[in-house]
Amino acid sequence: MQLQVQGKITKWDDEKGFGFITPRSGGAGVFVHINAFRHGARERPQPGNTVYYSLSKDKQGRICATNVKLKGKHQYSPKRSGKKMAAFVFVAIFFATLALLTFVLQRIPRFAIALYAVASLVTFVAYAIDKSAARHDRWRTPESTLHAMSLLGGWPGALLAQQALRHKSRKKEFRWVYIGTVLLNVAVTAWLVSPGGPETAQTFFDQLLKIFGR
Repeated sequence: MQLQVQGKITKWDDEKGFGFITPRSGGAGVFVHINAFRHGARERPQPGNTVYYSLSKDKQGRICATNVKLKGKHQYSPKRSGKKMAAFVFVAIFFATLALLTFVLQRIPRFAIALYAVASLVTFVAYAIDKSAARHDRWRTPESTLHAMSLLGGWPGALLAQQALRHKSRKKEFRWVYIGTVLLNVAVTAWLVSPGGPETAQTFFDQLLKIFGR
């Protein structure tokens, strides 16, 4: 279908994958879904992007944009790429530190690295599933569940997902709680590897077992 209309994206919800285009000639905004964009786009749509599109109707008979193309070539974004690289470097440093504490200094058990790796992988997948659900209006994973996964050691995977998938990376409230889970998880880990930390933790868990074992 030939592209006939030019407009500008004036609203865009990247997590849900839809927004509105204001026609160049004026008039009411036209609904656009991420699936309406041509395949192969190297950048996600953003408010302010100029687009070419055709008009169509959805299943409910509402006017919507289809066969959408961003105007011009998709430029490389140093800022966005820098954030992705910083996330990967940060996670790599964290796991390198775990390896040092495990295999060289022998301060933490070997299963710690496996625990973080598995938790991160599961969390990354959870983010990917939630992003897909947001695009297709399916059941969403509660934010409290995503935070719990980060708190239990999946925060490296969450960080990679936020930057690589561009999911939950702009909502300030979510980001602040996420940062809190990272700090708490790292603090507990640091405490456990400190002198006396493991013994104190063992005493704490023993007391819990006594209480709940009655």
